Amino acid sequence: MELFNYLFQNREVLYIILFSSFLGIEIISHVPLVLLSPMNSAINSIHGLIVLGAIFVVGKAKEDDVSILILGFIAIIFSTMNLVGGSLFTDRMLKVFKKKESLEE
Repeated sequence: MELFNYLFQNREVLYIILFSSFLGIEIISHVPLVLLSPMNSAINSIHGLIVLGAIFVVGKAKEDDVSILILGFIAIIFSTMNLVGGSLFTDRMLKVFKKKESLEE
């Protein structure tokens, strides 16, 4: 019941998160495929900052503030997964655009 009261009191934040998610999906779906590799590189750097920020928040959290510790841990895990996966994807996409060397060499 306490969770529902918290969500109700902070419903504006939930609205912003939902709106941002739908807006992000709409914007990303209209990006040409040629721009996906540079955009992924930028997103990887953003996820790196999110990982550092989450580590900082978890490090400064009090031991009895379980919700911040759990959310921070989840943020670290998901951001790290996105960072690693995005880096692998970007590397794979860049290999596609790299010129192939001739077999004679």
